[in-house]
Amino acid sequence: MKLRRYVLTAALVLVASTAAFAHAHLRKAEPPVGSTVRAAPAEVRLWFTEKLEPSFSRLQVLDARGESVAGANSTVDPTDPAQISVPLKALTPGTYKVVWRAVSVDTHVTEGDHTFTVSQQSSMR
Repeated sequence: MKLRRYVLTAALVLVASTAAFAHAHLRKAEPPVGSTVRAAPAEVRLWFTEKLEPSFSRLQVLDARGESVAGANSTVDPTDPAQISVPLKALTPGTYKVVWRAVSVDTHVTEGDHTFTVSQQSSMR
């Protein structure tokens, strides 16, 4: 009986510690990671596996020269705190780099980047 209690306690501690060390990893991106879209998007939206800390998380979109094409600052969605978005200026055809820094509510930081390509000038606005 003692061994059973010990094993159960150890399992609970392991599960609790795994949850405590969770990080916000990128789950989904719109436009999708590495995609080519026909029409320029009006915004970039990212979804993460954990809720984000709005004050410390950010999202940037850069053109081929490394200049920002954001129309405003990025924001964490108040109704879905695992989602961050940034509105975009009118984009021309080309490849754009999405750069993000996600701070989960448990203060763990993850960072990453990816690209998407706009193949035509028309906009989805």
